Amino acid sequence: MKAFFLSSSIVLFAFFAHAQNFHLNVYTGFSNYQGDLQDKEFTLNQAHVAGGFGFSYDIASHFSIRTGFTIAKLSGDDKYSRNVTRNLNFSTGITEANIGMEYFITAPISQHSLTPYLFAGVALYHFNPYTYDSSGTKYFLQPLSTEGEGFVAGRNVYKLTQFALPFGAGVKLSLSDNVNVGLEFGYRKLFTDHLDDVSTAYVDKSLLLANRGAKAVELAYRGDELKNGNLNYPPSGQQRGEPKRNDAYYFTMLTLSFRLGGGGLGSMEYRCPGNVL
Repeated sequence: MKAFFLSSSIVLFAFFAHAQNFHLNVYTGFSNYQGDLQDKEFTLNQAHVAGGFGFSYDIASHFSIRTGFTIAKLSGDDKYSRNVTRNLNFSTGITEANIGMEYFITAPISQHSLTPYLFAGVALYHFNPYTYDSSGTKYFLQPLSTEGEGFVAGRNVYKLTQFALPFGAGVKLSLSDNVNVGLEFGYRKLFTDHLDDVSTAYVDKSLLLANRGAKAVELAYRGDELKNGNLNYPPSGQQRGEPKRNDAYYFTMLTLSFRLGGGGLGSMEYRCPGNVL
């Protein structure tokens, strides 16, 4: 017990001794995705509000270790795309934990009113695409195997928790030695094409019906729900998605950062934004 308290005291002493190197970061903005149900590479069309928090630690004047936790929503709908006749749509929540490095082009931040930076790292995220049928009932899409995942050779059931590679750039505006605000764009490279549950080709209707039931058939192709839409389920092998390119998602965030142990807001000295670089 004495050893525990002694080691804890040493850790706490070390933390407070270097607290000026720690920052609390909070952020909010917009989330969107790239995939088969989104025509544009980068857009705020079909975007959703996202937010989170994290910490960073300055290891050198130009470098910082950062970690964060983000909650967001993604969605896509064929009615906003060129492939209207397919009539598919999805939504998913995103929870992400990440860790990475920041490189500040001009440093230290406290000596420059504007500081551009780059970042990269690794993330673990969870998603679970869903849709609503014509009666308004919610269905998660992964268990329905809409493209034959799990019973067609070569089509494995996709995992709902996966790794991603986050990277991006931003700029920070220094308000004081202890507080800065910023704007950041962050892209997530994924290793799945099933974020939207659309990837490859239609599976045989009878095979899908036998393995996953009528609801899977209903939600695998929804052109028959459209006025003057094609009532016939597409033949097996007809292209449903684009398998050669994985999906992705990205954030556009406003950030607010507080230096821990820096004297608090009451002691901050305002830095004129006009004193750039």
